[in-house]
Amino acid sequence: MTIKFYCPNCDSIIAFGSKHAGKRARCINCGQIFIIPSKDDEKPQAIAPEPEEKGDPVPGFCRAVFLDSSKIFFNRDNATPLVFVVAVVCFKFFLSNSCCGFPISIIVWGWLFGFYLNIIYETAFGIDNLPEISLGSSVTFLWYVIKPFLVFFFTMFLVQLPLIIALFLLKNKGLSFHNMWQAHTSLNLLLQTLCIFGLSLFPMAILTTAVGQDFTLLRPDYILAPIFKAPVPYIAITALLVAAAVLAMHTTQFFKAPYEKVDFALTAAYLGLNLAVQIIAIFAMRSIGLFYRHYSCYMKW
Repeated sequence: MTIKFYCPNCDSIIAFGSKHAGKRARCINCGQIFIIPSKDDEKPQAIAPEPEEKGDPVPGFCRAVFLDSSKIFFNRDNATPLVFVVAVVCFKFFLSNSCCGFPISIIVWGWLFGFYLNIIYETAFGIDNLPEISLGSSVTFLWYVIKPFLVFFFTMFLVQLPLIIALFLLKNKGLSFHNMWQAHTSLNLLLQTLCIFGLSLFPMAILTTAVGQDFTLLRPDYILAPIFKAPVPYIAITALLVAAAVLAMHTTQFFKAPYEKVDFALTAAYLGLNLAVQIIAIFAMRSIGLFYRHYSCYMKW
């Protein structure tokens, strides 16, 4: 049975299965957190994230990332989002090399980026289940795909701004992003250092974007302070994110020439790698949200 009601903040219509009544959830449109009512059209109780005092960090970060996060894959409440992620990955795997493969990849990655942002946000505020699936209407679906792309792209652009400026100033030297890794001159090493430094800032930057939801918070002092005060947990986050990104770059999509037979074992292995990317990505996004939950005392915003 489905319970339908309206968001207590923005009046968007929301629907949940009756088994979720009494649980905490979040409006996908405005971010309001509320208690799911037990019947249709009942006004849900709005709750605000309790501000934590700027005290000591909460212990148990590594346990939460590597042990508690693994439990979400065995929780029946997460069956729907996990099945949907598998379906989306399979959809991209089998159709990305078709005639409309590029738009399909854009749609899939846009939806996945939105899913990742929701994981970060909800984990940061104590919601340990995976986000509910929401595709919106035929009009809002496109925005659900484009907005996460813009958020990820603009966040990456800001952290890589020093590299972009350096590349612009050194373009008369024949240096570009594509050839800066091919030599070990002082200028190449400078560009490589700026690139790696920018990538290392991305987890903290996307945390600020997902939770703070304000690009003006992407200030160097806001981003760097928590990293310097909790370097080991942050390195673990970065390692998970790099592992997901590297594996994603080396995955292969399904392709079969008309005269070829399908190698089912090889196809299953390639599909398995694509699904492994999402498993690592979920761990990585939860670790980013958990970093806020455990070390928000180090965050100036």
